[in-house]
Amino acid sequence: MTEITKKTREDRMKIADEVIATIAGIATSEAENVTSMSAGIVNGIASMLGRKNLSSGVKVEVGEKEAAIEVSLIVEYGCKIHEVAKNIQSKVREAVEAMTGLQVVEVVVNVLGVNVEKESRGLKKEEETREEIQI
Repeated sequence: MTEITKKTREDRMKIADEVIATIAGIATSEAENVTSMSAGIVNGIASMLGRKNLSSGVKVEVGEKEAAIEVSLIVEYGCKIHEVAKNIQSKVREAVEAMTGLQVVEVVVNVLGVNVEKESRGLKKEEETREEIQI
């Protein structure tokens, strides 16, 4: 009797870190009350030159089956930051897992600032000035 040896084939797929960072960046930027993704000095200069970097403010660590993601951002003044962070964690996890098949084991949200729009500050100053004049 002859024994037949069956070789198993292991196909592999590698998704670039930049692809996962882009997916996470898009999911984060679509979340409510996110003003901007925080970029380092190099990305900041690139954005000033008109190059849009969708993975700006996103760091990823990718293994064969898992990914850990960290996003840094600025939120709108007055929002509930903890709710924004939980929403982002959910959106990023869902988007990355659905598109890549990787299990997202961690999504860290770093809120680096709060955006106070100049227009709203200007309106408040005008209102204060009007009140002072009326008194």
